[in-house]
Amino acid sequence: MSYQQFAYLYDELMKDAPYDEWVRFVRDILQKYQVEGGPRPRLLDVACGTGELSVRFATDGFQVTGVDLSEDMLAVAQAKAEDAGVRIPFFQQNMAELEGQGNFDVIGIFCDSLNYLETEEEVIATFSNVLEQLNDDGLFIVDVHSPYKINDGFINQTFALNEEKVSYIWNSFPGEEPNSVEHELSFFVLDERLGKYDRFDELHYQRTYPVQQYETWLLEAGFEVLEVCADFEQTPPEHDSERIFFVARKNK
Repeated sequence: MSYQQFAYLYDELMKDAPYDEWVRFVRDILQKYQVEGGPRPRLLDVACGTGELSVRFATDGFQVTGVDLSEDMLAVAQAKAEDAGVRIPFFQQNMAELEGQGNFDVIGIFCDSLNYLETEEEVIATFSNVLEQLNDDGLFIVDVHSPYKINDGFINQTFALNEEKVSYIWNSFPGEEPNSVEHELSFFVLDERLGKYDRFDELHYQRTYPVQQYETWLLEAGFEVLEVCADFEQTPPEHDSERIFFVARKNK
């Protein structure tokens, strides 16, 4: 997927995302399972986007590496890391083809990024590739949209933002596969030099699966599933939970 101009608008549109909750959640999980990463655990941020979480993890004491499919996103992430005074190596890679990054104490795929994979085979390949990049007993933490969020929270819904510099209209429609959604987004961005708005259109696709299916794929890849929880709390998901977290450990 090419994010094009979307990369440069992403942070404005995601400014209310609970990024600090991801950092807190990962810290709590590492403490709970006593991951031995020293004072600065090595963390691989897969599908890191514009690096907002990567920078927050780095400033929180992690040794961070970021990978993302989008060159535009990575350019924003690199500039952000430099502005924050943290050193983060960034690499352009598809998560389904992840390789050669080294061995990490923890690998995360956050912000429902896994849901952008279009096929079951890509999800399975991603889990296998993540396993190969983890230290023995290393943790894999991934969050996804629940089927409830896809079907009841997105499909046939319209979202809009109307601000002075950036506005958008966001329509969501059923995808072809079960538990999938297509997002049609139209952005209107003020060109202050010309005093007019430029329009950018994007089509985004997301697909999720039942909790049991993710657990099966993790087990088949060679993980031990430590817990499944929801919405940044270490409590089991309920029917109307929106964000499902999987915490898995690499078997020796």
